[in-house]
Amino acid sequence: MTPRGTPSEPSSEERPYTHEMVVVHRVFRRESALLPRLVRAVADGATAHAAHVSAYLDDYLAGLHHHHAVDDELIWPLLRARAAADDLVTQMERQHERIDQSLAVVAQWGPLWGRSADSVAAQELSLALDEHRSVLLEHLDDEERLVLPLVAGHLTVAEWDLVGRRGLETLPKNKVMLALGAILEDATEQERAHFLGKVPLIGRLLWKALGRRQYAAACRAMRAPLTEEAGR
Repeated sequence: MTPRGTPSEPSSEERPYTHEMVVVHRVFRRESALLPRLVRAVADGATAHAAHVSAYLDDYLAGLHHHHAVDDELIWPLLRARAAADDLVTQMERQHERIDQSLAVVAQWGPLWGRSADSVAAQELSLALDEHRSVLLEHLDDEERLVLPLVAGHLTVAEWDLVGRRGLETLPKNKVMLALGAILEDATEQERAHFLGKVPLIGRLLWKALGRRQYAAACRAMRAPLTEEAGR
């Protein structure tokens, strides 16, 4: 008998679609690779360009922080309670701490560089972002390999859907289309259909009419220096 308040293990038909997190992780993998390159592409003293990239970095940091806060709040406690996963959850929490430590160095240099576009600050910031990505990728790999199978076996579909909804709660309305574009950019056709299927009709219409162009324009503006550099 299942204790009251503790859902039984979901059947195969009721299992959460945890591949959603793999697709979201793909965004952090891509952006963490782009950011040090974007910093290095800013000319010494080009403060307007540095401010633009710095704002982009701030959005990345806020998104990653919120993503991990949702893990801490909604996933780890349930896995501790249901999957006898204390050691694994502790490992994940320690990895979050290492990521936070790597981001503390980014935060040390990011604002200074964003204001000054100083070449020394740029070098320190880009190196800090390289180190951050190394720590981040280890965590994402372990989470996908070790945690997601436990989530599929021990969380209900409703609990998993709450993780997704909570992940969108702090997103400003003017950045919803950009966030959707970031998720869809490297998605397969099947993944695109799944994520767009979760968007309300009005949102799908807005994406088709405006969002795709808005996201493409934002990517061109941000990544133009990298494209120019590759063409030299």
